[in-house]
This record gives sequence, C-alpha cells and structure tokens, in this order.
Amino acid sequence: MTSTNTSTAEQFAEQLSATTLLRFATAGSVDDGKSTLVGRLLHDSKSVLTDQLEAVELASRSRGQEAPDLALLTDGLRAEREQGITIDVAYRYFATPRRRFILADTPGHVQYTRNMVTGASTAELAVVLVDARNGVVEQTRRHAAVAALLRVPHVVLAVNKMDLVDYAEPVFAEIAKEFTAYAASLGVPEITAIPISALAGDNVVEPSAHMDWYGGPTVLEHLETVPASHDLTDCPARFPVQYVIRPQTAENPDYRGYAGQIASGVLRVGEPVTVLPSGRTSTVEAIDALGESVDVAWAPQSVTVRLSDDIDISRGDLIAPSADAPVTTQDVEATVCHVADQPLAVGQRVLLKHTTRTVKAIVKDIPSRLTLADLSQHPAPGQLVANDIGRIVVRTAEPLALDAYADSRRTGSFLLIDPADGTTLTAGMAGEAFAAGTATPTPVAEADDEGWDF
Repeated sequence: MTSTNTSTAEQFAEQLSATTLLRFATAGSVDDGKSTLVGRLLHDSKSVLTDQLEAVELASRSRGQEAPDLALLTDGLRAEREQGITIDVAYRYFATPRRRFILADTPGHVQYTRNMVTGASTAELAVVLVDARNGVVEQTRRHAAVAALLRVPHVVLAVNKMDLVDYAEPVFAEIAKEFTAYAASLGVPEITAIPISALAGDNVVEPSAHMDWYGGPTVLEHLETVPASHDLTDCPARFPVQYVIRPQTAENPDYRGYAGQIASGVLRVGEPVTVLPSGRTSTVEAIDALGESVDVAWAPQSVTVRLSDDIDISRGDLIAPSADAPVTTQDVEATVCHVADQPLAVGQRVLLKHTTRTVKAIVKDIPSRLTLADLSQHPAPGQLVANDIGRIVVRTAEPLALDAYADSRRTGSFLLIDPADGTTLTAGMAGEAFAAGTATPTPVAEADDEGWDF
C-alpha cells in the first residue's frame, strides 16, 4: 500500500514539474464578482479540499444562505466576510494536469487600488471583471491602466453576471468593444473577452449551455493555454547583492562571497562583470548554489557569487555582465502609481528603494497626471494623491543602475518610501531612456549637512 502511494506521489510530482507556471491576478470594481469567480474556478477545477468546502458551507448557512458562497474561499479576513468585499490581496495556489497557477485576488474598492498594484506587479495575466449590467466604469479603466502600466502581457475581460442580462450577446459585444478599444489605446498587447456567470459557473471551467453564440475558450481553458512569458533568462544578467559572506574559518580563511537572488538572465563562471555603481570590473571566479559549486546559474536562483578580484562590494551593489551593464544615473524619470493616503508633492524628500539598494532622493518635478476618462495628461498637477498615475522626476543622492521597465520588470521598478515612518508612497516604473548607452559610473554629487540637497 505504501509503495503504491509513493509511486502515485512520484508520478504526480513528475507531472507537476513538467507543467508551466502562470501567475495571474483578478481585478474589477466592487461587487463585480472577483472572489466568486476565483471560488468557482477553484471549486469546479477540483482544487478545493473537502474540509475547506465544509467550512465555506457552514459559514454560508450561518449567514442565511442556502448555497455555498464560493467567494468565502478567498475572502479570508473577518472584515472581508462581514462586508462582503475584498480588502487584502488573497494569494492561492492550484494546479491542473496542464498547468500550475499562482493567483492573486485583488480588491475592487478605489481605496485599495494599491493592493491591485501589488498583486499585478508579478502577474503575466490579469483578469479584469465587469458587471454586465454596469459595463465599463471608472475603476475598470483604472485597473486596465494599472495592467498596462505594469506591462502585464495578457489581459482577459470577463464580462460577469451574464445571467442577469438574459445572456444577451449584444450586451457582451458592446462592453467588449468599449474595453478593447480603451485597453488597446493604453498599449495592452493582448485582450481576450469572455462572457461568464461566476455564480452559475457559465464559461468559467465548463462551457455555457446558455451562450451558444460564444465559440471562444472558457476562463480556465484560456489560462491553461495562454503563452507563459516569464522566462527571465532571456533578459541581460542582473545580480543585486543582498549579503556579503565572510565566514573566516580555518578551512576558508579568505572566502568572500556575494549572496543574493539573480533578478534576470544567466551568470557563468569566467564571465567578465562590472560592479555598479562603482564601475569596477572583475571576473566570475565561482558560483555556489545549495552548497555546491556550479558553472552556470540563472534567474530566479539564489546563489553566492565569488569574484577573482578583491573589490569593495556591499549590499545594494549590482553585478552585471560588462558587455551588457546598465547605465547608472541620479536623475530618474518614471511613470508611477501613488499608493499612499498622503500626497506626493514636488520638493518632497523620500527614500528610493531599487532592488536591494535604498538611497535618499528628492521629488524634483511632477510633469503630468493621467486622466483616466479620456487618457489625457493633466500638466503640472503639483502633487499626486492616492491612486493617481503620473510622471515624476526624482534626483537621488547616489547613482542607481536602472534598466528600462519595458526591458526588465525586476530591475526597472522601484519604490518611494517615507523616510519618517517607512510607509510605501509610490510604485515607479523607470523610463526607457535609462536602457541605452554604456555603463559609465555617475559621480556622486556633494550633499549638504542633512544629506538631502543633491
């Protein structure tokens, strides 16, 4: 019996290892049915354990509901269950024979748009829900703009609650046409529209018997077949140093290793590298992974890199191939989504966190703010408030090795942080201007006594 179980477990593990992983996020306005869709997806794909389903049935009966409320599978916070809304990002893992998934169920309330930014920042696909009765609303546009801003390569428009509009094809067609035109104008590369009823299960896992006019895939079928574009090894190698290892043992008295996670690309022993922002060069002498020496390592592996030269390197430095190193700069121009309740104003002093490096910075300018209704730019707003999307110019006290966000989501993104209490203020995506040129170290400007004018 044990042998059979072990064999089955091994076969299942082999099957999972052979499938690809897709990270996706759900978004939409309040009461559009995001959590219900996710619950239906988990339930109908047989990804819910018996005790989980029993707990949901018990909670549903205690609220006077006859049928299980599948939204409770993801709405885990007590406040979420009491209010019937999603507040925090709920992450769930599930798998089918064709693919493994990590999903992020993000909030719909305007005040929690910041959570949608968090959930979609690593997603390769975003499912944007729309209530068929309400059509495209401002929050729908905001979520589409965030998906475009974060360069999520695939967007699914799920027109939900089709059962409440008698499964009418013209209703779906009109919403799909409006959203597709809007998202395309934002630069979203691929948009797929699917009519669904999350409550009834139409076109979520199984095809709907009520919409024979629709011949496209169900939500799960699309998730299983959409190309997964998360191959970080296609990008230039970037290795942000997290920690310097100096054991100083009798066996290895001169050991000096630089530990961290490879953000993108491939590192090889013998490869010439440049350490930024100093600009010093060396060669990869060895790579240690899981206690063993390897010749090659790739993203997103966590490794320890040893160099052939004794260079002053500390946390926050970036090791990159000399032939393809990023430009260092102190002037950062970027598109940002402001996520804090307190405004971001011109002249404000902040901390900028890029990979493992945190430096002082000043907001020099806010050239524009995006108007979601017509995608026009409102010039010189002076400040950004919660959920605003705009352009900013930041001057840093020390040079940064930024890539263009279009080239690398990992090394082209950054956070602005309140130096007083550590609150995250803004999520930023660096412009493509910093992707060109050669890796020339930028001299650090002299600061005043407080270290803020540079």
